[in-house]
Amino acid sequence: MTVPEDAYLAFSRFGLGPRPGDLAALQGDPKAALLAELADPTAVFLDDSGLPSSVDAYAQVRQFQRMRKMERADGQVAEPAKPAAGMGEAPGVAAGEMAPATPPGKPAKPPNASDPYRPNALLNAEIAARLDRMRGVTIGLGERLVAFWANHFAVQIAANEVIRGLAGAFEREAIRPYVLGNFADMTLAVTQHPAMLLSLNNATSIGPDSPQGKRTGKGLNENHARELMELHTVGVDAGYTQADVTSFAKVLTGWTFGQGENDPEHYGRFVFRKQAHEPGPQTVMGKVYPQKGVDQGLAVIADLCASPATATHIATQFARYFIADAPDPALVKTLATTFTKTHGDLKALTLALLDAPAAWAAPAEKLRTPQEFLWAAVRALDLDVQPNLVNRTLADLGEPLWNPPSPQGFKDDAATWLAPDAMTTRVDTAEVLAARTKSVTDPRSFAADILGPMLSDETQTTIDRAESRTQAVALLLMSPEFQRR
Repeated sequence: MTVPEDAYLAFSRFGLGPRPGDLAALQGDPKAALLAELADPTAVFLDDSGLPSSVDAYAQVRQFQRMRKMERADGQVAEPAKPAAGMGEAPGVAAGEMAPATPPGKPAKPPNASDPYRPNALLNAEIAARLDRMRGVTIGLGERLVAFWANHFAVQIAANEVIRGLAGAFEREAIRPYVLGNFADMTLAVTQHPAMLLSLNNATSIGPDSPQGKRTGKGLNENHARELMELHTVGVDAGYTQADVTSFAKVLTGWTFGQGENDPEHYGRFVFRKQAHEPGPQTVMGKVYPQKGVDQGLAVIADLCASPATATHIATQFARYFIADAPDPALVKTLATTFTKTHGDLKALTLALLDAPAAWAAPAEKLRTPQEFLWAAVRALDLDVQPNLVNRTLADLGEPLWNPPSPQGFKDDAATWLAPDAMTTRVDTAEVLAARTKSVTDPRSFAADILGPMLSDETQTTIDRAESRTQAVALLLMSPEFQRR
């Protein structure tokens, strides 16, 4: 059976990569298969009773920290070494250890030195759930959308132990419900989530002239306001000034979350603290915002999300992520127009991408990022990998989950990932994964099954000349056809 090139692109360009038999099973219109995955907006949710809400995850981490502090004071626990950034292994956590389920709404069990209620255990449980989803989903367009938006609104788990415990819940609660919804709704959910408020330091930002600021002398932190403008909405070329950033930071003062157990209504949830909010009107990008309290921030965020600059910024990133490092300007314009006309409807944005001839005509030259490479390999080789292997592998490859080097998130261009040492690490990873698979008995037929119409004579010859089955599989994973999409 001859597999059309569009069928391969449906899996590789828009999905997570084909599994054995996927290309042959895709009958009819490949675009229709992608549309079918988008038909149910709840399909991108990751509701699992074993995964705690942000509130419960926050409570678990804080309880563990308190117990650890008490045990250190009693001399029962030695001060642990700081974990390497991105490794995903917290002090004293066994590889692959996972937190038992805590039913939503119920208090977490108080931890002790041997209890897995700790940030890394929560992280591993979240990764395990995503591995199950990535192995099981047919094409994976929804998961690719989640990955794009989670990187667009990036948090950094290396910055804070609490963020490490909250990162998975942040994605489940502030990203997944909106990837086929509205951009402004997602932006607000992200901005008010404890993980983002901590990651960008807004939780402790205080208006200098607020009652709390006058009383304590503590002041403004501009990180969140700056990144909301530069990264999340209008983009660095939108023409805003440092004065706009400062004014917006004042608007966002008082946007924090409950951190005291004596306030159970807000514990681990967004809360607006009037006493910390800078009083008075603020001017952002030429517009005066006279609103009071939290309404002032809501008004600014709504305007930023509706800006034409935001439409262009999002459209450019979206086209670059899916199609090419230097996307067709006409495609970007089409996506930006759709974003504007639909008032930030992200499902409409995705449909516009799938409907654009340029999205299917572009050559398969986009280099897979380390995460995309790993997911595609796991699916192709039918590997049952554990979270600790994912942590180590992605850290080695330079793209650990939820831990980019800056709030900008991970870059997705070839220049970032084509460094010689990076490709050497990919070779090592390919060899490790190839040695683990038990499903590949005939590398020649496997190559045709996974690469379909993209399999070149050169790659087929290279696989045929391999000295072992493992080497043949590793060579396939490192082939230009598998590395690019």
